[in-house]
Amino acid sequence: MTPFAIAIVLIVALFILIFIRMPIALAMGLVGAVGYIQLSSLAGLTAYLKSAWVDKFMSYDFAVVPLFILMGHLATNSGISASIFAAARSWIGHRRGGLAMAAVAGCALFGSISGSSLATASTMTRVAMPEMRKHGFSGALSSGALAAGGTLGILIPPSVVLIIYALLTEQNIVKLFLAATVPGIMAVIGFMIAISVYVRLYPAEGPTSERENFRQRLRTLRDIWHVALIFIIVLGGIYGGFFTPAQGAAIGVVLTLILGILKGGLSLRSILDSLVDTAGSTAMIFAIVFGADLFNVALALSRMPVEVADFFAGSGIPPMLILLAMVVFYLVMGCLMDSLSMILLTVPVFFPTVMALDFGLTPEHMAMWFGIISLIVVEMGLITPPVGMNLFVISALAKDIPMTQIFRGTLPFIMAEFTRIAIIITFPALSYWLVDLVAN
Repeated sequence: MTPFAIAIVLIVALFILIFIRMPIALAMGLVGAVGYIQLSSLAGLTAYLKSAWVDKFMSYDFAVVPLFILMGHLATNSGISASIFAAARSWIGHRRGGLAMAAVAGCALFGSISGSSLATASTMTRVAMPEMRKHGFSGALSSGALAAGGTLGILIPPSVVLIIYALLTEQNIVKLFLAATVPGIMAVIGFMIAISVYVRLYPAEGPTSERENFRQRLRTLRDIWHVALIFIIVLGGIYGGFFTPAQGAAIGVVLTLILGILKGGLSLRSILDSLVDTAGSTAMIFAIVFGADLFNVALALSRMPVEVADFFAGSGIPPMLILLAMVVFYLVMGCLMDSLSMILLTVPVFFPTVMALDFGLTPEHMAMWFGIISLIVVEMGLITPPVGMNLFVISALAKDIPMTQIFRGTLPFIMAEFTRIAIIITFPALSYWLVDLVAN
């Protein structure tokens, strides 16, 4: 067999193992090891494994992953989410569908210190779902808003998946955080519009709530100004060049810990739980990263990514058509795989292909644009039936809402996401103009 044919067999074998429910890290590592032996030798594999673990995970850049994860767990266990939702509800809850909008706004604010979609969805569901149901919101709208709002954790900085993309493609993490800011704001606005349209069509599913006076609104801001301060210090310090992403993450951990203790939300037990949960999440992510690394090294030995990139670059197929095919692939796979696994599996093949195409962009702009597109489509996978992960998080926490209602509730938000991805693809500058603005 030719090296290219071996690579195809490896990819097919990987998908078979994933479909039979083998853990993704083990599947990629096993297939990668077999492929390495076929394309090189057993001695080459053992030599690679001797140094790969140290070379990969002793990197200073990877320190940012467990630190931002710990920051998210501390925020989750400290009760910050309740204050965030209360403030959002106070300011916009009186509108028709306002509590659903408040849930989305709360998810955006919480996602800015969490960095995890699943953590954002589960935490905000516990806080916002009872309130929405008490005020007569339908199960479909309540669950749809929280499932969609939860996806904001993957794009609004700091995002763990965006960090992994930066490390895979050797891009600047700070610039990618900036690049994700405008698309993240677009997502919040799009979800708000989707809720507004939905409640106009079905008024009974999103009733209005009592309007609070201005003094009450200001009082709620006193409970969340600390959150805004952490966000400004961490991301402002990173964007301003005062400290590196890893240093910013460490400062964020300390500030979130202090805030949680002062607010009385963090006990010694919850701090220990946060550390244990962080260790588990980090171990899972690093296992997937290492399995993907071994699989991608096998693909690199086959030269498949390079040959695929060269083929499409010289094929005469319109670059936009190739990009749209990748988007469709992401949408399909998003129904079956988690976001991190998708990024780790596809970026080593898709990224060289996209970079070889002529979209009239600089390499740096191209890398940012493709990264944002990838993350948006991965977001959609989290709420796309039948197996969007956020849908199952909501279902597990809101057992009284049938899964069919949850599916129905996500449809307006999926339409909003399709609109956003179309806008980003049509106007690439939306994904990098803020980077250029800050740089200048």
